[in-house]
Amino acid sequence: MSQTRMLIIEDERGLVQSLTWYFNKEGFEVSAVHDGAEGLRKAQSALPDVILLDLMLPGMNGLEVCRALRSGEKTKQIPIIMITAKSEETDQVVGFSMGADDYVTKPFSNKILLERVKAVLRRMETTQETSDTSEHLGVKVDRVRHQVMVGEQRLDLTPTEFRLLECLIRQPGRAFTRHQLMDSAISEGSIVLERTIDVHIKTLRKKLGDVREEYTELIETVRGVGYRFRETLNLE
Repeated sequence: MSQTRMLIIEDERGLVQSLTWYFNKEGFEVSAVHDGAEGLRKAQSALPDVILLDLMLPGMNGLEVCRALRSGEKTKQIPIIMITAKSEETDQVVGFSMGADDYVTKPFSNKILLERVKAVLRRMETTQETSDTSEHLGVKVDRVRHQVMVGEQRLDLTPTEFRLLECLIRQPGRAFTRHQLMDSAISEGSIVLERTIDVHIKTLRKKLGDVREEYTELIETVRGVGYRFRETLNLE
């Protein structure tokens, strides 16, 4: 069985050495770079299985790297876990809105980080192995091709947005709490803010609305609970 290829983009060299040693010991094939622009080039050429990305990098910061990776056809599905010393709510929300799959703050336990990496990779494997599609009210989620079609138009979604929409559309009319959506769409065992889900929902609504204005109403807010995909929608 081939090793899981990990790319670490982090300028703190001591941390890079520690992470490289630890993940090599756990059976990963690890490569590392120390600035954002070089990390982007490495990711585009090597196409790793997972990326650990620092937020505060010299030159091109982590958010810019994440945005560039998510806009690239070959790199947009690579799982990205942001690692940073910042812990403010706005930084975490912005990180997820740029397409990060998970977020850990320094200092962190290597064992906890390993579990977060495994959870993200399991999520990707589950998506790839599922062979059916879900379609409702003109929105079709194809898990095999990992794409969403609204009519004839394809939606460009981040991996987390895809999993969030897939979770909602599988059971139209069911109200999901934010915690349920976090567990299903982001990562098992992640400790994230409820506001993170709100950011993803806002982005999904905008992308749906860009196809047709009324489609912003496909994802309904359930006051005091969370969100649901509508069973019916009058578009007359």
